[in-house]
Amino acid sequence: MAKPSTELKRAVGPWGAIWMGLGSILGTGVFVSLGIGAEIIGSGLLLAVILAALIAIANGLSSAQLAAAHPISGGTYEYGHKFIGPKAGLVAGWMFLLAKSASAATAALGFSGYVFHSIGVDSSKMAKVSLALVLVAVLTALVSSGIQRSNRANQIIVALTLTTLACFVVFGWLSVDLALVSEHIGPKTWIEAFESPYALLNATGLMFVAYTGYGRIATLGEEVLEPAKTIPKAIIGALGLTMVLYIGVAATALATVGAAAFADTTASISAPLEVVAHSFNHSFVAPVVAFGAITAMVGVLLNLILGLSRVLLAMARRREAPRFLEEVDVVSQSPAKAVWVMGCIVAAIVLVGDFKTTWSFSAFSVLVYYGITNWAALKLPEENRRFPRAISYFGLVACFGLMPFISLKIALVTAVLLVLGLGLSSFIKRTD
Repeated sequence: MAKPSTELKRAVGPWGAIWMGLGSILGTGVFVSLGIGAEIIGSGLLLAVILAALIAIANGLSSAQLAAAHPISGGTYEYGHKFIGPKAGLVAGWMFLLAKSASAATAALGFSGYVFHSIGVDSSKMAKVSLALVLVAVLTALVSSGIQRSNRANQIIVALTLTTLACFVVFGWLSVDLALVSEHIGPKTWIEAFESPYALLNATGLMFVAYTGYGRIATLGEEVLEPAKTIPKAIIGALGLTMVLYIGVAATALATVGAAAFADTTASISAPLEVVAHSFNHSFVAPVVAFGAITAMVGVLLNLILGLSRVLLAMARRREAPRFLEEVDVVSQSPAKAVWVMGCIVAAIVLVGDFKTTWSFSAFSVLVYYGITNWAALKLPEENRRFPRAISYFGLVACFGLMPFISLKIALVTAVLLVLGLGLSSFIKRTD
């Protein structure tokens, strides 16, 4: 029997990295969280999406230059260790695990919501949670079988998602009452959004999370071919395409049904875009959107489990997580034990059963994580710097500035879990 390794194999090319980034981004953010944003800020949703995009650009550029300078699995966990210090890296590692485990749970719950709504079943909370748990188990098994198989599945899912969103936008605008467009997304709605600054910043913080899947490209630094060239191009490419899609989908939903009706779709049903599509003049769009949403949630969950396991692998290598989690299976070239541990953690968060709570939890944690990303980028030596320092300063201030606008209860729970995580890491180091 071959002895397990601790090294990963480079098997992902430029297009594979871009598609993996899209697979991590296009899912819960566009199919579920846009409705959450409409509940908070109403017609100002489009402005929140654009503001979140600007912050995501800054963070994406910081991540890109860090990944090019230090292409190793672990993302900001590794960057924090290398460019700031061990404590910053450790905090980033735990924040990533908390944030993306919550995002993964949200994707699983969103999957359940779209499945049950598309088949016309008014399901109970227990039924939705049960289906979500089944999905987590299946995808954890797939990811543990190896990245090449996972990547092929991801490319198929992303192609379906892009087709679905294009269909939603095209047929949505063919159904719009042009006389109401100005009322729904015109300049007046933007002015109204600025009149509620707390709600606008709250919505911006939640919408920012919808863009952050591009970080998954950086966490796969050891598995990407020519990382110094591939990672920056893949991050920027995936993020640019995502911004266009999010703005297009949000504008379509608002222009078609208005902010109040769009918000109501999330208040009662966790399948907002499908509900909006039912108002289109073309009846076939709603089932297409439902199918695309279901496959997209699968893709997001697959990529999140993939990225989470790689950060846990990196933490195990530094003895900040149990040592057995650093093993890489010789046959599958996957850190299978780390994959299964993360699958169990995601399953535990699914038991919360409320996708709005899990999404808010993800938002707070990911703002801390990307704040550290920008801080690390500011510490880069000049010879490794690819973009102006002002970009990283903007990202740093924006991330930490949005944190107070997320729920206080969520912040307190995150702080408690972080302390427990840091305590665990300290215990492992002392006893190793």
